[in-house]
Amino acid sequence: MRAEIISCGTELLLGHITDTNATYLSQSLATLGIDLYFVSQVGDNQGRIVETLQKAWQRSDLIIMTGGIGPTEDDATRESISALLGEQMQVDPQLEANLRARYTHASRPMPERNVKQATLIPSAQALANPIGSAPGWWVEKDGHIIVAMPGVPREMYRMWEEEVVPKLSAFTGGLIFTRLLRVYGLGEAAVEEELGELIHNTNPTLATYAKNDAVDVRITAKAQTSEEALQLVAEMEERARQILGEHVFGIEGDTLASVIGKALQERGQTLSVMESLTGGQLASTITDFQSSSKHFIGGIVSYSTDVKIQMGVPKETVERYGVISEETARAMATAVRQLLKTDFGIGITGVAGPDKQEEKPVGTVYIAVAGPEGIVTCMGPGWRGGRADNKRHAVLTALNLLRRYLAGTVSPE
Repeated sequence: MRAEIISCGTELLLGHITDTNATYLSQSLATLGIDLYFVSQVGDNQGRIVETLQKAWQRSDLIIMTGGIGPTEDDATRESISALLGEQMQVDPQLEANLRARYTHASRPMPERNVKQATLIPSAQALANPIGSAPGWWVEKDGHIIVAMPGVPREMYRMWEEEVVPKLSAFTGGLIFTRLLRVYGLGEAAVEEELGELIHNTNPTLATYAKNDAVDVRITAKAQTSEEALQLVAEMEERARQILGEHVFGIEGDTLASVIGKALQERGQTLSVMESLTGGQLASTITDFQSSSKHFIGGIVSYSTDVKIQMGVPKETVERYGVISEETARAMATAVRQLLKTDFGIGITGVAGPDKQEEKPVGTVYIAVAGPEGIVTCMGPGWRGGRADNKRHAVLTALNLLRRYLAGTVSPE
């Protein structure tokens, strides 16, 4: 099967956004054993989209399109497919009802122009979009398949994994089963190096993806039965886990915040935080986990030295070691744990940038976790990104340190 990707959107051609969808799809197609031959970008112009589709139709069996399925005038992907195949678009009553129900549930009137998102052509099936308003299209005609999906990455990823990949299994010679491992504490290159020859395995395959909060390792197996595919994935997963060890913190859908949240709730334990350079981002990330109120008591943003001291950090600690120090991070974790009467306390202090502080370079971060068995600490690896990146890395490293404390892979003092 020869595949081709067409990314629609003038914003891509202007360089306003990066086409991460094409990168994701390229990697996924490789794991599925589908050969990708071409990747194209085209602006929001129906004539040019049709022209691009005509070329793709002549040379590819599978055409994957992203973007251009919204409700606005310049969203022309559906119209272009309709023109290519000579089929008339019609409103599907069930899709329209689902679309209107979505707006009713949100207590908002639906603009009538949005009805175009409920259209189909005779050779198209709708692809469900549980987190967006625009259904995708799965089109089969004359030995070709056209898949049209949203341009919004999170919508596209989910539609691809849940709707498209299972359908493609009928065309790739067997059933496909995947498993995602989430890794923190190693970069993507380091993960690949650790996995060594496993990366070159053909069935199952392993592929790594660097995300904002982790490195994902996707294991994909193809077999004639689901039992065989599951067995292949399970065996490879065990080997990967043995190699990557404690760096594996979860599977698909897990985050560091959800993993520590579940662990604390299972133990009946609580958490509080005192943070400075992260400015409340640590507390915010912790509360992204939907039942966080069961374990997270609260947090203090002690951005100034005075607030740290007022909240229980000994003045002599700050004066002797400085605000940016392991000792101050330890004092922050201990103080907030005592103040809010929680089982665990996290303290973060450091230099987010752009200027150094106390002669400490930008990216210097000290993190401490205080708990029933003592305190564990770590120093950030001296990130040299911008403020946003430094804050994000500090938050994730703090959560990972707590995860390791709970798992018993670090020794408290």
